[in-house]
Order: sequence, then structure tokens, then C-alpha cells
Amino acid sequence: MSAPSIIVTGAGSGIGRDTARLFLAEGWRVGLIGRRAEALAETARGHEAALILPCDVTDAVAVEAAFARAEAEWGRLDMLFNNAGMALKAALPDEVAPEDFRAVIDVNVTGMFLCARAAFGLMRRQQPRGGRIVNNGSISAHVPRAGSAAYTVSKHAVTGLTRSLSLDGREHDIACGQIDIGNAATILQQQASAANPHAEPVIDAALVAEAVLNMARLPLSANVQFMTLMATRMPYIGRG
Repeated sequence: MSAPSIIVTGAGSGIGRDTARLFLAEGWRVGLIGRRAEALAETARGHEAALILPCDVTDAVAVEAAFARAEAEWGRLDMLFNNAGMALKAALPDEVAPEDFRAVIDVNVTGMFLCARAAFGLMRRQQPRGGRIVNNGSISAHVPRAGSAAYTVSKHAVTGLTRSLSLDGREHDIACGQIDIGNAATILQQQASAANPHAEPVIDAALVAEAVLNMARLPLSANVQFMTLMATRMPYIGRG
């Protein structure tokens, strides 16, 4: 039996890199999507089962080509970790340039949809059919930081996408879940909280990778619909 296969977006750094490397270590075939081929090559170093797929997730044609290449190489796709995302420095709404707002939505929402769309189509037509999609959400989908309008809006949209994919996937053996993280120690997290005067605890990004792997190990008849993984002392539950 062939090793299971996963595509990880945003695989050139941070959570994506940690997740891709863990799945490779566990014997999976792993497709690496990201804009920087050299960063993807660094993620893949030493792993023959890695498939480097340089791709801008906001480019629909490029996304389709990347997933088509994975299908040609592997014959099927068992999982997508829809992880690619971006954030802006904290700013009041009137200080956010419209083009910057659109850029966040384009990556975090449109890009995530395009990758989910490609994965869903592949999973629906392959035999045996089915697979799993895990979207990287955020605690911002529930409680935002100050000055994070674009990012928070995008992550609320991700939750809507997760729910919709979950419903649409039922008849096709496609499970969709979401992991909401706060805060993994990554460059993106540092950018999001750069102007936050109250430093918040963080967790190692490797813990996120382990959580995604645990979701992947479930049979398709079971699903982690939403998981919140956070530093224990985060002020998410309440202030006091």
C-alpha cells in the first residue's frame, strides 16, 4: 500500500514547515506549496518523499497546476493542510490601506478557497474517494486583537469556509476541520502582535504540527471539527 499523501500550503516557514517535516518523518508523501522555491527546498532537505510545488495560492491557474502535478505523481490526495496566510502590522481601520486589506483577503480567504477547491475536486473523483481538509484558522476568528481588522475578517471567513466544506463533503467522504491557534511562535505571529503593548504567551509551532498529525490519523468517519490550541496562560478565556 502506498504511503498517504498530504499537501501543505505555506510550507516554506513556520507552522507549515514544521508540519510538513513532521509528516515526512512519519512516512507521508508531502507536497510543499509556497511562493519561494528555495524555502520549500530547505523544508524538503533530506526527504525524498517531498514534492516541491512553487505556487502563489492567489493564482487560480497555478493552484490547479500544482494539485494536478501532485495527482500525476501520487494518483491521489489524502489530506490538505490549508495553512498559507498573512497579517498586517496592528493599525486602526482608517490607517489600513485598502490595497493592504485586499491583499490579506486575497491570501487568507481566496487563496484558501482555491486550494480547498482543488483538493475537494481531486478527493471527490479519486478512487477510493474522500480525504481530509484542515484549515488553519485563528483565535482571531473568535476574539480579535486591537488593530487587526483585515486579519480578523479573513479568519471569520475561514470559519465559514470550514463549515461549508464540511457540509458539502459529507456525501463524498471528505472531512473538513479547523485548528485555531494562539499563539504559535512564528514570524507571522510576531508581525500580528508587534504593536500589542501586552505581551502574550506563545507555544512552540511544533505542537501545532503534532495536533494536525493527530487530526490526520483519524478515520474519515471521525472528524475534529474545531480545535483550539493555545498557550495555557493566554487571556483568551477571560481577563482577571
